[in-house]
Formats: sequence, C-alpha cells, structure tokens
Amino acid sequence: MAHGSQLNVLEINNSPIQVEHDKKRRQFVIRLNGSHDRAVLLYEYVGKKTVDLQHTEVPDAYRGRGIAKHLAKAAMDFVVEEDLKAHLTCWYIQKYVKENPQPRYFEHIYQ
Repeated sequence: MAHGSQLNVLEINNSPIQVEHDKKRRQFVIRLNGSHDRAVLLYEYVGKKTVDLQHTEVPDAYRGRGIAKHLAKAAMDFVVEEDLKAHLTCWYIQKYVKENPQPRYFEHIYQ
C-alpha cells in the first residue's frame, strides 16, 4: 500500500475529506471547510513500539457527521500497519473499536 496522506476519502459539502497523518506533530488531521477548521486525533509515543491514542476533537459545527470515525479508523490502521501496541485513552476510540470489532485491532490494543 502506498504511504501518502490519502488514507480514506469521504464527501462533506461535496468536497472529499482526506485524513492526513502528521507524523512530526503526532496527529491525524482532517481539514474541513477549505482547511480553516480541522478535526484532529492526537497520539503520543509512550514506548518504542507503543502509542497512546489520546484525544479526538471535531469542531462543534461538524459533530454528528461521522468525521471522528475516519480519524479513529486511520489511527487504528496505522497502529496495525506499523505493528504497534496502543493504549486507548480517548473514549471515542474505545467506542469506535467496540463498534468495529476487528481481530487485527484487538491484537494491537493493551487491554
């Protein structure tokens, strides 16, 4: 799989949404409304191969549209692809994994 920022695309206001992975800042970002607003998922390395998925934030105006789900999926796919272990500090990601129970996710989560 090609590693670019095109992780998954969804239409919002007829413009495709892209999840970008900013590795330097350790966050997944969706630029909304021509990049003026941003939805972000923050993580931190807490060990060499361990990440803590800390926090997901979607601006109020964009809540309830399934945007956070795309961030959560991108983060979990990253954890699996990089063969990391994840602490799910963020309640939203805990909820996402419960609602999308995939064995490949569970292998990578600290229970």
